Amino acid sequence: MDPEQNEKDSILDLETEPESLLTLSIDLQQLDGHEWTLQDREERRFPPPSDFLGDLGEQRNRPMPLEHRIPTMTEDVARNALVSFVNSKCCYGNKAAGELVIQDLRQLTLYRYRLETFNESRLSEWTFEPLTSNLVDGPQNGTSPRPWDIKVQTPPLFQDDTRKFRIPHSSLVKACHKCHGHGRYKCSGCQGAGWMRCVSCSGTRQRRKQQRRCQMCSGTGRKRCSTCSGRGNKTCMTCQGEKKLLHFKQLIITWKNNVFEFVSEHQLDFPGELLSKVNGENVFKDENVLVYPIIDFPKPEISLASQRAIAEHNAAFTASSRILQQRQTIELIPITEVHYQYAGKTYLYFIYGLENKVYTLDYPERYCCGCTII
Repeated sequence: MDPEQNEKDSILDLETEPESLLTLSIDLQQLDGHEWTLQDREERRFPPPSDFLGDLGEQRNRPMPLEHRIPTMTEDVARNALVSFVNSKCCYGNKAAGELVIQDLRQLTLYRYRLETFNESRLSEWTFEPLTSNLVDGPQNGTSPRPWDIKVQTPPLFQDDTRKFRIPHSSLVKACHKCHGHGRYKCSGCQGAGWMRCVSCSGTRQRRKQQRRCQMCSGTGRKRCSTCSGRGNKTCMTCQGEKKLLHFKQLIITWKNNVFEFVSEHQLDFPGELLSKVNGENVFKDENVLVYPIIDFPKPEISLASQRAIAEHNAAFTASSRILQQRQTIELIPITEVHYQYAGKTYLYFIYGLENKVYTLDYPERYCCGCTII
């Protein structure tokens, strides 16, 4: 039996109390009228003050139409892309890639619109740790600050992060609810006796068949408990033997980059999800606290996607979190249909993205269909 498991389950004559902070007998009356006091839940989410965004019309960066150039696809580039793709696959032969005859290159461009909304949300929850110091920053030191008044260092924009902070003046000291302030509890392996019945002689002190004194227990009929090393009790893991716990409010700040992505429609027999894994040529970039919808783009579906994305993100994040920055971009993703002939048959593959990735379903030299091709 796992000693650690015994330790968790070792309650016996000590009444077990659940570790849900809702059921802990914490004297929250000390914090009456305080904004951090929780009534019915373990955690509470706080929307930012209404004046956090300020005047969004001020200090706006201007959108940037970017110069772009998509290289023309040639037969040599198309063949080299396929050869590199085939060489990376364990079950593809490279003879067809070297001998195929390219019949037609149909180069297309797709637009990818992406909106990124980098937001910050804050929530609080009760937590605890073993009391290891006499310095307790409780309500006697003042009123805890409001959640959005706590100044923290913001991580780099558009990078997810989560950090936890102790709320000033929110600490309370209570006896450990697991061991009732004893720091130890009875061992479940030996029921507090410090020893267990010998498994070799079943406590009879001698072997039944041999009628001799049991060598495993030296004729005592019992052995020292290996779970508690014979002490009969174990250190409480909740308070680490300190007998008391320091309860405090913890502020959890989450920064998240939320992404909306849309690719213009196409009639190709090509899985659209592959396009999210490649880069395109940037043709437009707009970055501000809040961006405005794009209008009159040559592809109407891109304008509609921009309007829908901004409306969805603002509705989802403005009320419950603080939007720190938004960024919308438009990329041109090149995609080429390559029609070729090999051994008298016609085949097709696609080259997509600036990386010249290859997608094909009917490559003529595939030797194994039982392995997974990545």
